[in-house]
Amino acid sequence: MRTQVAIVGAGPAGLLLSHLLWLDGIDSVILEARSREYVEKRVRAGVCEHPTVELLRQVGLADRLDAEGLPHHGITLRFDGEDHRIALTDLTGRSIVVYGQQEIVKDLIAARLKAGAEIHFEVSDVELHELTGDTPRVTYKDADGVVREIQADVIAGCDGFHGISRPSIPDSAMTVYDHVYPFAWLGVLVKAPPAHHELIYANHERGFALHSMRTPDVTRLYLQVDPSDSLDDWPDERIWAELHARLAISGGFALHEGPILERLLSPMRSFVAEPMRHGRLMLAGDSAHIVPPTGAKGMNLAMADVLVLSRALKALLRDNRTDLVESYSDTCLRRVWRAEHFSYFMTSMLHRAHDADPFQHRLQLSQLRYTASSTAAATSLAENYVGLPFP
Repeated sequence: MRTQVAIVGAGPAGLLLSHLLWLDGIDSVILEARSREYVEKRVRAGVCEHPTVELLRQVGLADRLDAEGLPHHGITLRFDGEDHRIALTDLTGRSIVVYGQQEIVKDLIAARLKAGAEIHFEVSDVELHELTGDTPRVTYKDADGVVREIQADVIAGCDGFHGISRPSIPDSAMTVYDHVYPFAWLGVLVKAPPAHHELIYANHERGFALHSMRTPDVTRLYLQVDPSDSLDDWPDERIWAELHARLAISGGFALHEGPILERLLSPMRSFVAEPMRHGRLMLAGDSAHIVPPTGAKGMNLAMADVLVLSRALKALLRDNRTDLVESYSDTCLRRVWRAEHFSYFMTSMLHRAHDADPFQHRLQLSQLRYTASSTAAATSLAENYVGLPFP
C-alpha cells in the first residue's frame, strides 16, 4: 500500500489530522489497534477549549457539537465552604463547550468514512521502519491476521502514551521529562442530571473533588484517591459518601445520585518527550506529552499539534518546503509547556497530598483566595482555561 501520510492511531489527533490533510488534497491511511465500537465508546475528556471549537467549526465538523454541546461561561472554585465563580467569558470574551471526546471521535470517523478515507481497525504487531529515510514504512497485521505494509512519505504517531510510535525513536534521540503526582483520580459516570450548571473544582481537607457533566442527563464526577487504591476499594456507598462530603458547602448542595454507568482510576502525571519529531516520524498528542486532567488540556493539545502538523506536511508534500517540518516540534512544545505549567498550577492548588503539612495547605488556601479575589489572577486562570490561540 502507498500513501503520503501513514497515521498510527484513530483517536482525535489521528482522525483530525487525516481530515485536515484531506482538505489540502493529501492522502492518508489510519491504523488503529482497537475496534471502531471501542474507540467510539471510550469516554475520555469532555472540555473543548474555545480554539478547539472554532477549529472544528471551520473544518465542517461541529454540527453535532453545536446542537448537543453544553457551552460554559464560567467555572466554580469551591473552598472554605463557599463557591467562588471564575467568569470565563466576562474575563476573556471566550467560553468552553462540554462535549465528550468520544462524540468528537464519532463525528470524525463518520466524516472520514464519508470522504472515502482508509481506516483499518483492529490491527496488531505494528512496527515502524526506516524513519530517517525519505520513504518510511509501517508493517502490521490486519484484522484477519494478514501481514501488510504501508509505504509513506511521513508517519504520524498519534497512538497515545502507550502506543508504538514514541518507543520507535532511539533513546539517544529523545529527552523525556516525567513527573508523577502522589495521587490519582477515581472517575465515575452517573445516570443523573448535573447538580450545577458549570464545573465545580473543590479543595477539601479530605481531598479534591470535581463535579462535571457530559449531557443534561449524565454527570461526570471525580475524586482524588491514593495511587495504590483499586476499584475494589471504592464501592458505591463510599464513593457517594466522599462526594457528598467534599462537595458540601455552608449553604447546602444537593448532589444528584444515580446509577454508576462507568468507573475508572487514572494516575496523575506530567510527561513531555522532546523533540516531537524523528526523521519522517512526527509525534502528536498523548504520544508526545501527558498532562494531569485538572487543567482540561489533553485533547485540546492534541488538536493544536495536528493543526500545526497539517500545515507543516502541506508545505513539505505540496510545496517541497522543509522549514515547517523542521520547526514543528519547537512550535508545538511552546504551547505544550504552557499547558503543563497551567495543569501543574491547577493540580497543586486543588489537591491535598496525604502527607501535606499545615503550611502547604495554608499556601493552597492563600492561592485560592487570591485567585478568587484578584481580577488579574482570575483573568490569568480564565485565559489559560479557555485556551490560548492556536499557533
